[in-house]
Amino acid sequence: MRDRVVVIDYDAGNLRSVARALDYVGADPVVSADPADIVAAGALVLPGVGAAADTMRNLRERGLIEPLRDYIAADRPFLGVCMGLQALLERSEEGDQQCLGILPGLARRFPAAPALKVPHMGWNTIEWQFSHPVTDGIPSGSYFYFVHSYHPTTPDRSLVLGTTDYGLVFPSVLARGYLVATQCHPEKSGRDGLRFYANFVRWAREGSPIPAAASTP
Repeated sequence: MRDRVVVIDYDAGNLRSVARALDYVGADPVVSADPADIVAAGALVLPGVGAAADTMRNLRERGLIEPLRDYIAADRPFLGVCMGLQALLERSEEGDQQCLGILPGLARRFPAAPALKVPHMGWNTIEWQFSHPVTDGIPSGSYFYFVHSYHPTTPDRSLVLGTTDYGLVFPSVLARGYLVATQCHPEKSGRDGLRFYANFVRWAREGSPIPAAASTP
């Protein structure tokens, strides 16, 4: 069903707050650990906080890895949040954990620096690199809330929808086809975060054209 938004339940710490934010913007989400609900979803959201190893173990124990890979391979609407982004990469340096391998890249720990605290925690800006339906009405340079010690990297610049500077500039939002994933927590990011969720739900339901990342500066 195109209108069904499914939030994957694998005991992620931000599961309920993500579901509440989606409910607030009118998505009426289904929270489920049933692989059949992934297959039937019109849009799929993978939340997440914590360690990469715990994320991968919990997904594996619930039999969710292959349905998740198949869903994304079919280029159906998908949103990853925080660890839900890092899990899409090939590997995380956190315990040298193999991840889903859906997007090229690694999750790397922020380097130690006297002026920077790790984890990166609090408000920071995201600079959009190209136009996309999920950023509609959200100015480049808007503030979003972050909590993470590892940051995504990717060799494919065409995937980078948004960047954030925390001692180094890292890709904080990735996008490919109908997949979008963000390192920040939109559910904790006030009005712009809720708009991000509302934009994703509208984009998924309307089947708007997929933007070309070729416009990346």
